Amino acid sequence: MKYKLLAASILATMSTSALSATYQLTELSVLADTKHNYVKDVSESGHIIGLSNGLYNLPIDVSYIDFTDSAIERAYEQQEDYFELIDKQITFTLDDIENNNAAATNPDAHSFMLSFLTAQATNPDYQKLANIVGYNILNGEAQEQVLFDIASVDYDGLTRSVSNFYNAVAEDGIAVGWGSAPYEKTVFTPDGETEEETRFVRDFISRGIIVSPDGLSVPLVPEFDEYGGISSASDIVKTNSGYTVVGQVSTGIPADRQENIDDSCDGEDQPVSVCIEGLQRSTSSRLFDTRAVRWSLDSNLNITNTELLGLGLTPEEDDDFAFISNALAVNSNGTVAGFSDVRDHDSSSTIRSLPVYYKDGKVVEMLDQEDDWTAGKSLAINENDVIVGYGIRRIEGSDRLKFFYHDIASNSTVFPTDYFNSSASIANDINDNGYIVGEGETDVFNVGSRRREGFLYKIGEDAITNINDLLPCYEADGETRYKYVVSEAKVINNKNEIFGVATKTVEKTDTLGGVVRDINGEIEYESIAVPVKLTPIDGSIESCSDPETDTYERQSASFPWYTLLLLPLVGLRRAFRK
Repeated sequence: MKYKLLAASILATMSTSALSATYQLTELSVLADTKHNYVKDVSESGHIIGLSNGLYNLPIDVSYIDFTDSAIERAYEQQEDYFELIDKQITFTLDDIENNNAAATNPDAHSFMLSFLTAQATNPDYQKLANIVGYNILNGEAQEQVLFDIASVDYDGLTRSVSNFYNAVAEDGIAVGWGSAPYEKTVFTPDGETEEETRFVRDFISRGIIVSPDGLSVPLVPEFDEYGGISSASDIVKTNSGYTVVGQVSTGIPADRQENIDDSCDGEDQPVSVCIEGLQRSTSSRLFDTRAVRWSLDSNLNITNTELLGLGLTPEEDDDFAFISNALAVNSNGTVAGFSDVRDHDSSSTIRSLPVYYKDGKVVEMLDQEDDWTAGKSLAINENDVIVGYGIRRIEGSDRLKFFYHDIASNSTVFPTDYFNSSASIANDINDNGYIVGEGETDVFNVGSRRREGFLYKIGEDAITNINDLLPCYEADGETRYKYVVSEAKVINNKNEIFGVATKTVEKTDTLGGVVRDINGEIEYESIAVPVKLTPIDGSIESCSDPETDTYERQSASFPWYTLLLLPLVGLRRAFRK
């Protein structure tokens, strides 16, 4: 339920310039043939970019699969057992998939194959699929922005095998992001064998890119590009002479990882690129040294300068492993925010990744390690050199994220009070008026995956407002509960308009886009993510229900009505952050 009493008490203490009115929610255009849609960035001039997840009709290539292989036979038997458990009749066979195109026509067969291929994600013998794509909202309509994907030679359309992270947009619509190379199906004969085998390989793991509304694309190739190298682009600002873009590039391979490559990646037992990807996937290996970077470009998107921004520590001679730093945000002053490896204050052998900013050739930490902050990132910066992000420390037995803001001028870092003590919270953006938006956990009781809801915070006021408190209680009929719950506040502009992600309940759809019915023929329902714009309007804060039954205090354990809504793909959001 809407926590209107909380909203009223908070609003009474906050500046009234933006919060004396309620907000009007407008659902933005979504990309066709996708289930979940998310705002990623919005420029002050109104250019909007986003990401969609859950593409319908992902193409399944069955031409190379041996359907007598024990792995797929075992997976099918498990599917039969599951269907029997839920009293559902299985409607396809492996022969139907192999010979009757069932994966393209039968939703159960399509879903089965997607699950099987997902389980084989690290196995180079099988097709690779990814279902996250970028989009622009042009003239009010969402349109896909292809980064590195290409037309498939095995089926109609794109390969749909690439990662897509579409991150930031400048005032004139020039945008940046990063993605992977498309996978190519090839044949490979292992050393000592005579029979060719199918392998799926690609040229690089990640590459930054700049794209313009008229279709021009500029890949940001790192100077160190052995084995493809790594680069990413996270933010862009328009300047008098062109553009500034920030991100990350590979600068080398540490000695111990090079030894792994020399020992294992000889191309005899598997393609070299397959071996490289295996090393990159290992969370303990860090295949590439990477550094935060700032590119300068002219008005025609020609790169005029590339500047490495440094590292929050000095590598020692016996440090033979990879170090990383990354730039996630930049303002027109040229101040850059991000994160970097740093040394633990108490143990020089312990490396932590903490929020930093890059200014005047220096890498500056913002969090006091003496306060037990062990990790974090700075995610956004306004024109007044105020940075927002999150830090991580142990709270009530678990690592929790807590949002902060840091004022460079006063060298002060503040962790405001959020929803409750053990609530994880993240600040996603800050405008020049000092308003911060983000998301925080509101589910007090749940110790596992907790529901998150968007918040609004004004610097100088130690209280946050749940954005859902500023929305109507009911639909236009005055009886139906309001259908949107704002789960993420991603961007706030200088008009105090908020852009984010809301959930709403709709008819459930399968992986081919059809409506799902239960075994009794009844339509099922699910919660999906949609991009929204919140505009301040004249009005008053509504009281949604009897105060005696609906009073909410941030430190209490009360449950709102939308507790049962499941926020989809919670883990995806951090990967998307610019």
